[in-house]
Amino acid sequence: MRVDEAWIVIDAGKVMNLDRVRSQMEGSVIFGMSLAFYGAITMKEGVVQQSNFHDLKLLRIGAAPRKIHVDVIESDAAPGGVGEPGLPPVAPAIANAVFALTGQRVRELPISRTLGV
Repeated sequence: MRVDEAWIVIDAGKVMNLDRVRSQMEGSVIFGMSLAFYGAITMKEGVVQQSNFHDLKLLRIGAAPRKIHVDVIESDAAPGGVGEPGLPPVAPAIANAVFALTGQRVRELPISRTLGV
């Protein structure tokens, strides 16, 4: 399974650095895909098997979308943060796409475990 293209929209209020906002949203898509496909905390004999980021499988460039479309809504509202808003919708969006394509609901993450991919 792969995500060919991704679309993300953000309303961050007045934007001071458009390129930084776009970069942050692109990174959110990649990290969100990493968590959606591979993110898991596993236990063995009551002990967590992951100790830090070196144990975390991340999305590789070959599995990344060929294009990430970022739309930033123009606004005169007060500036808002862009560090976190892009991450939470990624896994649900992928789960909805899986359902639309296959009719199978993703009810547990990581998706790789649920679908056996």
